[in-house]
Parts: sequence; C-alpha cells; structure tokens
Amino acid sequence: QVHVVESGGGLVQPGGSLSLSCTASGALPRFFTVDWPRQPQGRQRDLVARIDNAGIIYYDPSVKGRFTISRDDATRTVYLQMNNLQPEDTAAYFCQVGQTWGQGTQVTVSS
Repeated sequence: QVHVVESGGGLVQPGGSLSLSCTASGALPRFFTVDWPRQPQGRQRDLVARIDNAGIIYYDPSVKGRFTISRDDATRTVYLQMNNLQPEDTAAYFCQVGQTWGQGTQVTVSS
C-alpha cells in the first residue's frame, strides 16, 4: 500500500511564492511518475506539472516559467516550487503517485 502526503499550502499575496512537498511511503514501484494536478473550487481537476522517473518534466502552459517540479528519490519527495503566484493559481493542489492520491493542500493567492 502506498501513502501520499502533501504539505506547504497556504495564503500568499499575488507575486509571492510557495513550495509544496509530496512525500510517498509504502510499497512504491521501482519506477513511478508523480503528478501535481490542481482543482479550483467548483471546477475540474487539471494537471499542472508532471515528473517521471527519468526526470522528464511536463508543465501546463499556464504555469511554465513560474513553477518548478523536482524530485528526490532518496527521500521519496517531490517538490513544486511556485513563484509569481497569481489569483488564478488559487486551488486545492494534489499529488498523485501512480494510482495513489494525497489529501490535497490548499493554495490561496489573494491580496
């Protein structure tokens, strides 16, 4: 069984930064992809960033140049550094490791 926990959300002013962490534990496969989707209130969940075991990265165009995803396999942690946050980035951010989801962490960008 795999367990995933996100952390690092919060309230930030426009132009600010936050760093999210996703730590996985349990019976992880040797190779796995980690997704960071987000879900604004009342809207669908969409993929923001992805990193696979080879380090190949995908970013949604809306965050490219502002968000950076990275992984530390030694600690089984994936990070999402978010810079120049804007109100439209407000959402619940989830981490998905394989087929397992975390509980999500709220990011609110507001002045």
